[in-house]
Amino acid sequence: MTKTTNVHGYYRFTDIIFEWSQALPHIDEWSPLKALLSFNALVSPDHPLRKEGVDGIELYLGTFANGEMRLLFSSAQVEYMRYWLHAMQLTPRSIPIPSSDVLLQAGDFMTCSTVVYNNPDTLKRAVKTIDKNNRKLKNATLLTARRLAFEKIRTLWAARAGTWMALDFEAWDHDHTLLTEFGWSLVRFEGGTELAESGHLVVKEHRGYFNTYVTWPDRRDFYNFGKSEDVDKRTFKQRIRDLIAEHCAKGPLFLIFHDNSQDIKYLRSKMVQAISHVEFLLPDTMPADGTYVVDTSDMFSALEGNDTVDRRGLERMCHILQLEPKNMHNAGNDAHYTLLAFREMASGDPVDVQREKRWPNRTSTHNPKVEFTRKEEGSDVSDLEGIFPGGADSDDDDDDDFGDAPHANQVVAN
Repeated sequence: MTKTTNVHGYYRFTDIIFEWSQALPHIDEWSPLKALLSFNALVSPDHPLRKEGVDGIELYLGTFANGEMRLLFSSAQVEYMRYWLHAMQLTPRSIPIPSSDVLLQAGDFMTCSTVVYNNPDTLKRAVKTIDKNNRKLKNATLLTARRLAFEKIRTLWAARAGTWMALDFEAWDHDHTLLTEFGWSLVRFEGGTELAESGHLVVKEHRGYFNTYVTWPDRRDFYNFGKSEDVDKRTFKQRIRDLIAEHCAKGPLFLIFHDNSQDIKYLRSKMVQAISHVEFLLPDTMPADGTYVVDTSDMFSALEGNDTVDRRGLERMCHILQLEPKNMHNAGNDAHYTLLAFREMASGDPVDVQREKRWPNRTSTHNPKVEFTRKEEGSDVSDLEGIFPGGADSDDDDDDDFGDAPHANQVVAN
């Protein structure tokens, strides 16, 4: 039998697991449904909801506007389970579906993405973690927005489409309109196949300009992932413009930055002029085209539970994620590690599950932010990096031209 894939709405996981059977009018229907909904049965390869090619039970994670999350079954899954029980003669009749009063619509959520569980203990922990973190988010504001963006990014990245390009510029610290380097690292999906590309450009005319105000040494000749190219200013501009235009023409382009404010100014500056319009609000589903901004500093703030304007610097974040960064503040290296950090977070579990897996028992109801040791942050990282609003990797701060769901006890069968 082939189960339907149409989704007309969602039911809360806990409502279905704990309340649906209790609301059935006939006692002889209780046990078969409860057996089908046990944690062990749900993750079994033989469960009727198991999809071919998916290693576990595929559920949904919906995020409300206030940042609270709910683990969900789709209405199609619920309808199929009642059909399957009767078709297999495990119930004498088709059991009633839960009341429409507890049916949630896609519009009730800011984001809704799929999640997969293949272990009963993992599924149980997920339910507890979601509940625990919902209590933490009652008064969240900035953190809520970051969490929403994090889950949108996970959903979009899982679609395996479009181009995901991390970019970084380096500029002379005496004059931020004088660019010295550009680096990029990208992943592009074509028919499900993942293609990678990276590079590092150095402006020949600006090789004599060295920073004096910043605390880190010059690293333009220490590109870790290939050969740097020395190009003149005109070629520098054209190469960046062509790079952006090429991937814009191929479909949706996601530009990945670590603190995007300055790099976007550079992309729009007279020295580059590579973009005119970008979208800062990410779509809920994979778009056909458009250019969108993804920021790993916001992603990491969501992951660590940070609700302040301060953000981690790129190098410190990479140390915490155990990416072993080397020769930072080279534009090519910074772009590469930005993409690595992005993939590390976007490919992982939902934000709360991922945080607990990475740093178990490091948060509490009163303190949702993970506190890291100096060793975790990288003892060789400057004490100044990552403590200023907007992140330490910002080159300057100029403004130049450059509803709550229904309660479980409301579940009643129609």
